[in-house]
Amino acid sequence: MLDQLKSGCKVAGAKQTKRAVNDGRAKVVFLADDADPRITEAMETLCAQKGVPVERGCTMKQLGDLCGIAVGSAVAALLV
Repeated sequence: MLDQLKSGCKVAGAKQTKRAVNDGRAKVVFLADDADPRITEAMETLCAQKGVPVERGCTMKQLGDLCGIAVGSAVAALLV
């Protein structure tokens, strides 16, 4: 599923991902294992409330690379 971030429609970062989840545009949310728990726990709770699946198992650097940005990302979402 992580490979779909390379070519699929996506958003990176907590603000954009939160907006996508609230708007019903997020198909799946990816959380970095090494990110600040205050960010990831809040996003995980929101996803549970909205019924959006959550994937873990990557680092912030990996998420940033997969999203095509020069910095790490704590969260990213694959869009519908």
